[in-house]
Parts: sequence; C-alpha cells; structure tokens
Amino acid sequence: MDIIFLGGLEIDTVIGIYEWERKIKQKIILDIEMGFDIQKAAESDDIAYALDYKTVSDRIVSFVEASEFYLVEKLIEEIAKILLSEFAIPWVKITLNKKGAISRARDVGIIIERGQR
Repeated sequence: MDIIFLGGLEIDTVIGIYEWERKIKQKIILDIEMGFDIQKAAESDDIAYALDYKTVSDRIVSFVEASEFYLVEKLIEEIAKILLSEFAIPWVKITLNKKGAISRARDVGIIIERGQR
C-alpha cells in the first residue's frame, strides 16, 4: 500500500476541559498518513485517480476550526472517521500534537491508526 501524508498541519481550535480553554483557541498540529493505491494516478497522470491532498487538507482544517471538543481523543477519532468515510481510504494514521498542554513537555498528544493496512 502506498502512503500519502500531510505533515505539520497547524490548526487553531477550541479544545480542552478547563474553563479557560473553552474561551480561547489553541493550536493543534496534525501529521496524517493515508493508505492509498497511487498506481492508476501514476499511470494516467490524472487527478481523478489520485487522493487530492489539498481537498483532504481543506476538509480537515474546516472541520477542526469549527469543532469545540473537550477531549483530543474525541477530535482525533472524528478526524479519522471523516478520512475513512469521505475519502475512501482503507487505512489512516494520525498524530495529534497539542504543544504546550504540559508545561514541562515539548510535545503531548495521541497517535491512532484506523482501518486496514
């Protein structure tokens, strides 16, 4: 399986369980790997057979910007559902980084894999 990726996708959103977090937007950073067979696109040189990563990026950014989840667990699962259902990909791996969530840690977040690789 081929992998198409988006790395370092930065999005501002309302996320968190504390009252002060509900009043501000915080930056999350997504790294997304998506399983996809690129052979038909490579043979034809036609975007119709490719996974259009601009469209994927736009969809995820608009979703995350509009969301107001309490938990990063909920947010990352919803992102995975969108990718698997709307873009007909069989497998996705997502890293969600909520930099600054822990004062002594540079990075904190979650990595999930969904679907069949």
